[in-house]
Amino acid sequence: MAGVTRTFGVSGKLIMNALVMYDHQSDTLWSQFLSRGVRGPLADISLEIIPSLQTTWGEWRGLHPDTWVLDKRGYNREDTYESYYRNGSAGIIGESNKDGRLPTKELVIGLDLEGKTIAYPFRDIAERPVINDFFAGRDVLVTFEPESETGVVFDRQIDGRTLHFRPAARDASNDGTSLMQDDETSTIWQAMTGRAIDGELEGAVLTRLPSHYSFWFAWSDFHPDTELYDGSAG
Repeated sequence: MAGVTRTFGVSGKLIMNALVMYDHQSDTLWSQFLSRGVRGPLADISLEIIPSLQTTWGEWRGLHPDTWVLDKRGYNREDTYESYYRNGSAGIIGESNKDGRLPTKELVIGLDLEGKTIAYPFRDIAERPVINDFFAGRDVLVTFEPESETGVVFDRQIDGRTLHFRPAARDASNDGTSLMQDDETSTIWQAMTGRAIDGELEGAVLTRLPSHYSFWFAWSDFHPDTELYDGSAG
């Protein structure tokens, strides 16, 4: 993989309802959900996960006012999957591992660290938009913006120092984006980017952790032993 740029296409295959890609250079099949090759010359090779946000245009523009925009002229503005979101079906082929701890299509933020996984249900984190957690030996921070349903997971250590966060009042001068404050230095941070914008640690940036925005049935299918956040962390 090193030094080789690969281009991908849609194979038309599924693994537990999830997209399977192929690369034009080696014809390896790749699981979108697992981010690795599953069949072919590059099987078991993992792709690098680049952090991204699934969010609204308004939230993104507030965070990145100088952003470039993909020209979407000619695209259908309506979401053709609206009826699928509302019904109770679990993908095309149904669930492989029925897990009744949450409703089938409850939205979760899934986290995979060192082979251990946990799911944070939207319905719980919407009530606690800044969560200081500890999972798989890591000090974890989960932030959530309920209106845009934007969720992010960070490592809450900076230079070996563990910080504890709480929500801070939105500031109109900061385009109304979600803010948080750490207890140790009272620095103000953007909750969706993990960037310190005012205070002792201004300019510091929390490290993003590889999280996954998913329906519960899909997350539990791929991770049947997943833990489930129970709301006990602060």
